[in-house]
Amino acid sequence: MSTRTTVHLLRHGEVHNPDGVLYGRLPGFRLSDDGQQMARDAAAALQGRDVTAVVASPLQRAQETAAPIAEVFGLPIGCDERLIESGNYFEGKTVGVGDGAFRNPQHWPHLRNPFRPSWGEPYAVIAERMLAAAVAARDLALGHEAVCVSHQLPIWTVRRLVEGRTLWHRPDRRQCGLASLTSITWEDERIVTVSYSEPAGAAARRPGAGA
Repeated sequence: MSTRTTVHLLRHGEVHNPDGVLYGRLPGFRLSDDGQQMARDAAAALQGRDVTAVVASPLQRAQETAAPIAEVFGLPIGCDERLIESGNYFEGKTVGVGDGAFRNPQHWPHLRNPFRPSWGEPYAVIAERMLAAAVAARDLALGHEAVCVSHQLPIWTVRRLVEGRTLWHRPDRRQCGLASLTSITWEDERIVTVSYSEPAGAAARRPGAGA
């Protein structure tokens, strides 16, 4: 008989970011009050599932999102560096269209190739590390379920990889809302389903809420 294992890739909740910067891998960015509620909503949505492992990106917002889930299941929070946010040249800058770093000509060379992308960590590298992290979580929870808390672009990129789609894409068309669950199910080492849900409801799609 085959062994069925599911890994839920959970995007963190909304971040407190009053200056509207692209915070990327910068330290000190915590969940907002709404983000804390989103994390609790995700934990409630998973309650009753067969979760035996909780792993998170080392960034504060991911660790805080993982906390209610770990509490529900009585599990420690593992840390996997491969789940971290993607590297980005524009980290720490405001990047709003018409009022941010994109207006400065000195930054334009970093926008020359959206297919790689030229402004940060290559999509292929993101996809490879995220898939490796998901497989590690699968093996950790073999025959059960695991939760991996990560970030929008890494989750969306690995989803495109396992679905056989091109890795380059339009950022405004990502299906990866705040505190959303992208769930990958394996039978042994074969991926059989990929599903998506938004425990936080409409709040998951709040514009300008960060990565």
